[in-house]
Amino acid sequence: MEKIIKKFLNEVNNRNQNEPEFMQAVSEVAETVIPYIVNNDIYYGQNILMRMVEPERVLSFRVAWIDDQEEIQVNRGYRIEMNSAIGPYKGGLRFHPSVNLSILKFLAFEQIFKNSLTTLPMGGGKGGSDFNPKGRSDTEVMRFCQSFMTELFRHIGPNRDIPAGDIGVGSREIGYLFGQYKRLKNEFTGVLTGKGVSWGGSLIRPEATGYGVVYFANQMLKNASKSIKNKSVIISGSGNVAQYAAEKCINLGAKVLTLSDSSGFIFDPDGINIEKLHYIMELKNIKRLRISEYVKKFSKATFYKNKTPWSMKCDIALPCATQNELNEIDAKVLIKNGCFCVSEGANMPSTNNAINLFVKNKILYAPGKASNAGGVAVSGLEMAQNSLRYNWSREEVDERLQSIMKSIHESCLEYGKEKNYTNYVKGANIAGFVKVADAMLAQGVV
Repeated sequence: MEKIIKKFLNEVNNRNQNEPEFMQAVSEVAETVIPYIVNNDIYYGQNILMRMVEPERVLSFRVAWIDDQEEIQVNRGYRIEMNSAIGPYKGGLRFHPSVNLSILKFLAFEQIFKNSLTTLPMGGGKGGSDFNPKGRSDTEVMRFCQSFMTELFRHIGPNRDIPAGDIGVGSREIGYLFGQYKRLKNEFTGVLTGKGVSWGGSLIRPEATGYGVVYFANQMLKNASKSIKNKSVIISGSGNVAQYAAEKCINLGAKVLTLSDSSGFIFDPDGINIEKLHYIMELKNIKRLRISEYVKKFSKATFYKNKTPWSMKCDIALPCATQNELNEIDAKVLIKNGCFCVSEGANMPSTNNAINLFVKNKILYAPGKASNAGGVAVSGLEMAQNSLRYNWSREEVDERLQSIMKSIHESCLEYGKEKNYTNYVKGANIAGFVKVADAMLAQGVV
């Protein structure tokens, strides 16, 4: 089996050289899915996984725009349309200086499995640009978004490809992108998700990823006869996902100890309550300041410059910042300090060595493709509401979100059950693979 996996990965690597993030994502899936393929005749010999790792379409384009000093700036835009076997392409847009082909291909590949797990009819895609919205005026961001959409609009549509937000693309950016699409197409359609509620958006969408991470963690804990109540939680990040993961943890009775950004992390021994969280939301969402400002207002807290929170003792860890933020050394420290549950809010925040360590030590570990699927799940619900020309209540959307996260957990149990342990990595990968693979087989070699 090792030879088969190695041969596959070598072939993929030869086609995708200098793309480490993409290869990391493919390796993690291959190690669990290839043995399943070999043991199931319906998939064996069909080259299904090789067809999955090859994008159906890769779009790359120039984005020229004028800044406030009337200087012409040039960025690069992308859209990876990875797989449309079970529905139109669905996945976010990321605006960040680190964006490149490798990162977007890994995100698009993960999105195939994540969308499949939601049970909603959505294929996998991802896109973005190396543009950095931080420090830019609203007018500069608008000019960039309009230029970006002027090229992208010809490749997307409500039944073809429906982008959403991701890192660097929040409600402001979605608004500018949607406005330009509407102007160019002269139509009002559900082509983007994450829209404002008054113009086609869904309630709970901003909260969905963070809430979903906690709902999934709660399902894992319940299955292990544990509860999230009164547990200590460390969270990385302080953006949308981290904020609402913290909110849901607090609502369920857990004690949140940390949040972070690229400058470092804060540790509050008294716990971050709702009042303190609202202050952080104001800092990050309105004032756009660094997390270090927190300790000026709450003196018992400590700021650790240029560090991640994984050295702190906890029961539950929620990595909600970015890819590869939690490595093997961090995993060893977490396990040593008594952490027994890790639920990923970011995409691929744990390295493969860290994941292997969690699984080896039988930690309740949820990969992002399962635990952070709440965001795209509610995006799918937003698409449904757009088609119906109707809005569900906050309670209805939250109830559907909880149901979807429970369903994802049950799928992971079905395919990941091992002796005295549930391997959620194996369960998520195989459950996501089966639905897409069956559709691909039914549709022929396309």
